[in-house]
Amino acid sequence: MSAPVRIAICLLRNDLRLHDNEVLLWAHRNADCVVPLYCFDPRSYGGTHHYNFPKTGPHRLKFFLESVRDLRSTLKKIGSNLILRRGKPEDVIEDLVTTLGSVSAVALQEEATKEELDVENAVRLLCARRGIQFHTVWASTLYHHDDLPFRDISRLPDVYTQFRKAVEAQSKVRPTLQMPDHLKPLPPGLEEGGVPTHQDFGQEDPLTDPRTAFPCSGGETQALQRLGYYLWDTNLVASYKETRNGLIGMDYSTKFAPWLALGCISPRYVHEQIQKYERERTANQSTYWVIFELLWRDYFRFVALKYGRRIFFLRGLQQKSVPWKKDAKLFDAWKEGRTGVPFVDANMRELAMTGFMSNRGRQNVASFLTKDLGIDWRMGAEWFEYLLVDYDVCSNYGNWLYSAGIGNDPRENRKFNMIKQGLDYDGNGDYIRLWVPELQKIRTGDAHTPWALSDASLAHAEVSLGETYPFPVVTAPEWSRHINQKPAGAMTSSRRGKGPSHPPKQHKNRGIDFYFSRNKDV
Repeated sequence: MSAPVRIAICLLRNDLRLHDNEVLLWAHRNADCVVPLYCFDPRSYGGTHHYNFPKTGPHRLKFFLESVRDLRSTLKKIGSNLILRRGKPEDVIEDLVTTLGSVSAVALQEEATKEELDVENAVRLLCARRGIQFHTVWASTLYHHDDLPFRDISRLPDVYTQFRKAVEAQSKVRPTLQMPDHLKPLPPGLEEGGVPTHQDFGQEDPLTDPRTAFPCSGGETQALQRLGYYLWDTNLVASYKETRNGLIGMDYSTKFAPWLALGCISPRYVHEQIQKYERERTANQSTYWVIFELLWRDYFRFVALKYGRRIFFLRGLQQKSVPWKKDAKLFDAWKEGRTGVPFVDANMRELAMTGFMSNRGRQNVASFLTKDLGIDWRMGAEWFEYLLVDYDVCSNYGNWLYSAGIGNDPRENRKFNMIKQGLDYDGNGDYIRLWVPELQKIRTGDAHTPWALSDASLAHAEVSLGETYPFPVVTAPEWSRHINQKPAGAMTSSRRGKGPSHPPKQHKNRGIDFYFSRNKDV
């Protein structure tokens, strides 16, 4: 009698790639048939925890669907396929176990936060109940958590610089894995399942805005093309540190973040290619800075392992009591890009229209929401979760905690000056005019402060404050240092008259990329 066929199910989640994929490689080596599986979990398309925003918006969903289609195409080329199902992974896997009859193992990549860990635990219990091997790998970070120079995760430093220096001195990045030319086949008779549409999730297909700084599609194919373009085709990586604070266009930063978030590209492979570029072309601060940002991404994931659910709590990692507001009117003005502060409005409109925003923009709009408006930081974090194509739970919440001053290594009273930031990074107002067309006829950096213009200048620019463009919902005292004349008709104290009597101490931004976004938009 022949031995039963061993079937391994690979539950893919944020590892939607073939290259350097340890889950697929383990299954290939330990089973006769391999079932790559992706589940559209209904819990990922419900409401956010505190404010019930949709978890996955149209731009993010589009990127998901493109990534799934691309991986299916790639797997078909090596004799396999991507099996798609809608449902909770633990339920889908149980159905497959019953249908296939000889499942010997389920393998998946470990994640760091509660909802993902809940899925892992549910699948683990299922496997234990059915007598099936449950195999997990850690593969979402540049450095493996077993290779960190700390005895356990509880000893992770609460200061990024201490973490970075220890890791760089004492740890090594593991090499990427060599994948097989052909993957073990699927068991016969298994339906592949169709790729759902936006309409299946009650959404409309988003339009592509020609102004977007991220016109790319999801999937491993485009991720690898972008990496090749940014390094080898254009040498843009060699000037990354000088350009990374840009606002307009595709090439001011790497734009790797969306693909990293879904695992369409391996951080170890990015590191490997950077090292090769440094050996063969040039090594400088810019090439190092890309790795620096990958380390920030690692750090926030390890912080999530250390602190668990606390990264989602109102009081943050520091258990700090802050009188956050929940002003729906102010929040709506922020999220819709009609605060009357053009640099904030331009960034928020870009996010709403494209699902993407620069690192510089993210830092500023987060500071404005939490420090100028004093609004619950979780409202901003959950709004970003809804919209960002590069949403990564650890990076997103880590950075919002950081911005709110209740996370890792906060600087006391760190607060961005919206006017100075706008003038520093968009001195002529080009970005403002791109996304706030009401101000298009203000031809200079004056577009950052329309309320400070004379009536004659406003009339010439066809701007009517309070009608065609709003007065600022708030102004901060420190803004006046960067305005030629006192605003006419706008409120003059921060937080609607409840602000400090003197300008808060300003701190130079240390260079943290919000999404590499911090995922940082790298």
